Amino acid sequence: MSVTVRRLIVPLIALGLGLATLAIAAVIVLRPSAPTGAAAIGGPFTLVSHEGKIVTERDFRGAPHLVFFGFTHCPDVCPTKLFEISEVLRAAGERGRAVRALFITVDPERDTPEALKSYLASFDERIVGLTGDRPAVDATVRAFRAYARKAPLKDGDYTMEHTSLVYLMDRDGRFVGSFNLARPPAEAAQELLRQV
Repeated sequence: MSVTVRRLIVPLIALGLGLATLAIAAVIVLRPSAPTGAAAIGGPFTLVSHEGKIVTERDFRGAPHLVFFGFTHCPDVCPTKLFEISEVLRAAGERGRAVRALFITVDPERDTPEALKSYLASFDERIVGLTGDRPAVDATVRAFRAYARKAPLKDGDYTMEHTSLVYLMDRDGRFVGSFNLARPPAEAAQELLRQV
């Protein structure tokens, strides 16, 4: 074997070994890990319902549920999402009676249990409004990897910027995925009922 051929073979072997090592590392890193029991999205919370009761995430186990962050002074996104969620819950029919949707405020200073109760009277009764003190609400927002920020308005008032994602949680309170409301309610209800 000539010196030139040997000079080419050594780097090619090294390149091949490097690519093989990268491929093995990619398989190890990208392989789905075994469930650990800890949710990457969601988790423990202690809040107050629109009925004035202290609730935790454990109160919603046993049936799938939706989670949506918003606030009662929201001009468009929140009422639209809550209407769409109401339509999906109605389409779920009797089989979906145990399903709940959690409307967690990002504006606890204004969204008292009484304010939430009044606001939610326009939507499906299975939607549960949740509030609490600012630290409890902020901890829940972080647990769901959501976003919320107070945005001042010109007149001294404020609005809230927030995540508009609807979370689908399974019967054990684990995150399943984002819930698509941009489809017919009956179709969305079928996805929800697969978790029952």
